[in-house]
Amino acid sequence: MDKSDKELLDLYKTNKNAALELIISQFQERLYWHIRKIVIIHDDTHDVLQNTFIKAWKGLDNFQEKSKLYTWLYRIATNESITFINKKKKKQEEPIENYQAVLSNYLDNDSLFSGDQIKLKLQKAILKLPEQQRIVFNMKYFDDLKYIEIAEILNLSVGGLKASYHHAVKKIEKYVLED
Repeated sequence: MDKSDKELLDLYKTNKNAALELIISQFQERLYWHIRKIVIIHDDTHDVLQNTFIKAWKGLDNFQEKSKLYTWLYRIATNESITFINKKKKKQEEPIENYQAVLSNYLDNDSLFSGDQIKLKLQKAILKLPEQQRIVFNMKYFDDLKYIEIAEILNLSVGGLKASYHHAVKKIEKYVLED
């Protein structure tokens, strides 16, 4: 059974290692899939997830409880994912614009992808979105987060998020309906 934020933070004050183990077990799967939707590649996802928990571990003493623990962890995971992608884009020998094609090709050959052709087409459509729209779309559509939660995680206005989501949906619809 999941522990409340208060229970986790109280445990952290008395037993940091036990608290971290519980935090990881409680949030690891959700964060993995959140990160995976951003970085796409399974091995990269594990690297970013590990960095997320390291950063959380180092910052937990300064957690001010102004947001929920998972919101704070999502913010760290999102920022770590974006940082990872930007570093990877810079290392690419091809132009940065081709990075989406690299990820799309990876989807085609990913043995862990269990979706059908429609799901694959949806994932490719999502990859074509600008980074912020892609993240907003994934958080709203797949993670079913409320706009206010996404706004807190991404430090953006609710109005801006709604516009980003609307534009993302329109672009995805257009891509999926094209043949």
